[in-house]
Amino acid sequence: MTFTIRKARRQDAPAILHLIRKLAEYERLLDHVECDEARIVAAFFAAEPKVFCDLADEAGAPVGCAIWFYSYSTFTGRHGIYLEDLFVEPTHRGLGIGRALLRHLGQRCIAEHLTRLEWSVLDWNEPSIGFYRSLGAVPMDEWTRFRLAGEALAALGSGKSQVRNA
Repeated sequence: MTFTIRKARRQDAPAILHLIRKLAEYERLLDHVECDEARIVAAFFAAEPKVFCDLADEAGAPVGCAIWFYSYSTFTGRHGIYLEDLFVEPTHRGLGIGRALLRHLGQRCIAEHLTRLEWSVLDWNEPSIGFYRSLGAVPMDEWTRFRLAGEALAALGSGKSQVRNA
C-alpha cells in the first residue's frame, strides 16, 4: 500500500469532518462533536488559520489526519506544535500511517526550529500509549490538564464567576 502525507485543502472539509467523527466514535465521545463542515472551512482555511490539518491519502482518499496548532513555551522562548488529534482509519492501522503523520510534524519542528511536539491521550487508550512510547515519547505525569468550558467559562469571561474554596 502506498500513501502520501499532504496539507489539507478546502475541498477536504467533508473528509476532515468524517475523520473527526470517527475519532470521536473511537474515543466514545461522538455525542460531544459539534463541529460541522462550515466550522472546519472557517478554522482551517481562513486567511490566517490558527489550526492546521495534514492528511494521509491512500489511492487519493484521506485515511488519516493530524490536526495541530502552534504552541509556545515561555521557558524556552520558542514555539512548538500541539497535536490536537491524530487518527488513522481502523482498516489502515499498522501500516505506518500514524508514524508518517508524526514524522511529518517532527520534520516541521526541525525545519522551523520548534522546541517540542506534544499531545494528550486518554488514560484508557493503551494501544495509542504503547505506540507513542515506541516512538520515544514520554508521559508528562507531573502535569494535570485543566479545562474551563460551558457555564464556568461563560461566568469567568463575563466576570460573574464565584471564587470557590478548593
